[in-house]
Amino acid sequence: MDEKGRIRHVDGKHMQIGEVAARTELSLRTIRHYEEAGLVVPSARSQGGFRLYTEGDVARLMVIRRMKPLGFTLDRMRELLAATDRLDGHAGTGPPEGEEREELLESLRGFEEAARRRTADLRTQLARAEEFATTLRERIERTEPIKMGRTGEESESGPDPELTAPA
Repeated sequence: MDEKGRIRHVDGKHMQIGEVAARTELSLRTIRHYEEAGLVVPSARSQGGFRLYTEGDVARLMVIRRMKPLGFTLDRMRELLAATDRLDGHAGTGPPEGEEREELLESLRGFEEAARRRTADLRTQLARAEEFATTLRERIERTEPIKMGRTGEESESGPDPELTAPA
């Protein structure tokens, strides 16, 4: 940490897990879980054995974080990350060409379609949830007794029917 209590980069390129957690809004436990599952591997370790991450690692965690609410399993996340790694030439042999490249792009198109379908499903669920919340609010407003002020006078909502009804 620096003199103002902010987390600082360990060097010009690496961050400790706490900063990565803050930037990705993932817990330390979740980041470690994704490491154990083989989805992300810290780019380095400090002399003390602490995990060190790069901007690329943060970007990878953000991909994972975005896939999670769409219901992708860890295996499917691993498949997508392997395909994008290969397309980006991170396999050590450079970007693929020809048929391999087309197969990887087709895989990405499948992930895109699955993400679009799931997003549409989530929008439908959200619309239904909003309708339900509105229905509840309307129900409360229709049946809520009119509040009396502290002085016993009627509130701005009008007289309380129970207090003004003939006996």
